[in-house]
Amino acid sequence: MSLNSLLQVNPSGTASTLGTANPVSIAIFFLFVAVTLYITYWAAKKTKTGSEFYAAGRNISGFQNGLALAGDYMSAASFLGIAGMVATKGYDGLIYSIGFLVGWPLIMFLVAEPLRNLGKYTFADVVAFRLKQRPIRIAASVGSLLTISFYLIAQMVGAGSLIKTLFGLNYEIAVVVVGVVMTMYVLFGGMLATTWVQIIKAVLLLSGATMLVLLALAQFNFSPAELFQSVKTQYGADMLAPGGFITNPFDALSLGLALMLGTAGLPHILMRFYTVPDDKAARKSVFVATGFIGYFYVLTFFIGFAALALVGKDAILSLDKGGNMAALLLAENTGGSAFLGFIASVAFATILAVVAGLTLSGASTISHDLYVHVVKKGISDEKGEIKVAKRATIFLGVLAVALGLMFKGQNVAFMVGLAFSIAASANFPALLMSIIWKKFTTQGAVWCMVTGAVLSLVLIVISPTVWVDIMGNEVAIFPLKNPTIVSMTAAFVVGIIVSLAKPEKAAADLFESEKLRTYLGHGSEK
Repeated sequence: MSLNSLLQVNPSGTASTLGTANPVSIAIFFLFVAVTLYITYWAAKKTKTGSEFYAAGRNISGFQNGLALAGDYMSAASFLGIAGMVATKGYDGLIYSIGFLVGWPLIMFLVAEPLRNLGKYTFADVVAFRLKQRPIRIAASVGSLLTISFYLIAQMVGAGSLIKTLFGLNYEIAVVVVGVVMTMYVLFGGMLATTWVQIIKAVLLLSGATMLVLLALAQFNFSPAELFQSVKTQYGADMLAPGGFITNPFDALSLGLALMLGTAGLPHILMRFYTVPDDKAARKSVFVATGFIGYFYVLTFFIGFAALALVGKDAILSLDKGGNMAALLLAENTGGSAFLGFIASVAFATILAVVAGLTLSGASTISHDLYVHVVKKGISDEKGEIKVAKRATIFLGVLAVALGLMFKGQNVAFMVGLAFSIAASANFPALLMSIIWKKFTTQGAVWCMVTGAVLSLVLIVISPTVWVDIMGNEVAIFPLKNPTIVSMTAAFVVGIIVSLAKPEKAAADLFESEKLRTYLGHGSEK
């Protein structure tokens, strides 16, 4: 059924047109780039001050920011990776959908309002609010830049591989194109351009995924029950039951913690809460984002099973061993090469938007945290800070391209896991304890962040994901594929022990005044 369907879509007799230049894909992609570059030109006229460059002048509405948050968060890895995982592993692919989603209520109730009220441009503003600036900024910058770097590697390598497969372009050319375009977004348009790029991308992705699911369900009389019955008939009931992919409960728990709590520690996500005018809009943006993201991950679940039923597991794995082309093969199966072209261009637009958000976050960390508060000791003129931010943007653009070329052909799935692991272990514990714990100290925060970052790096290298799968060793030193359950716990424990061992009276005294700003917004950035 699946092969015949593909052959009907492609009269030439080939199983798929993926890997050859698709005129529709190329046309839609260039249209997207043209529109977003015009937006960048428009935003450049409105981006003069630091607040406008870093936070779009804090004039983005709650709904707009919610849609932009969804656009920033719904990466190509989510769209292609989760659908592919469901198509090849079955029900267990849902753990990624759930893990990516359930972090958002946590952000809404614990992080969004304090972050908007206490901070200015980066999450380090919150951690350093009542603590000593320089050591906190340095430690926070390490965790932020590590998270951003590993996320960038995964996105850039994914972009190169995706465009090579979808458009028939050279890998190196694809990586350079992504690097140049996203650098232009950030360099000239700042947060305002990045926000609208993410909004447009979110609308395109949600529309494309919705159409894909409707076209697929039309093959089953719009009945999910018939779809699942087809999967059961072809592949057995095990594909619809848990345990087919993650068999170790500790691995499942550790992965869940990384995806859930790592979301609350991603610098490029946290930065978006400074773009809204007040804490009420911050909460609304999380509520809106949660709705869109939840809807999207439900769609990926249907896309994965529909690809399994209509395209077939063998056809999916023959094109890509990781199953990442499942959604695209389904698009070709249900809508022909024109619809494949649309979905392919949306996937590429997705990468551009996410990479732009990552780059802006990294530039903010370098200019605001390191340059202003470490090099200049908190004294800096706004023009100088923006100049450093733009130079950092160019540097990060070049770095992203270099990393994409350096890691060509590598399995970078572990880098996404590492990015979330570092965010959950280094950034989230320090952020949470700085908000809710009166006795949290500068030394406690520094050791908390350093412990989480270093332990995440070391444990993932000696885990089965890298030590066995990448390096080719027979047995891993550390048994779990994701180290978050260990590294995050250690970060919390070290932060608590060091804070209790070395009390900081000044930090404790400032806690009450911090609470006023945290919950009432008194004195927050406007």
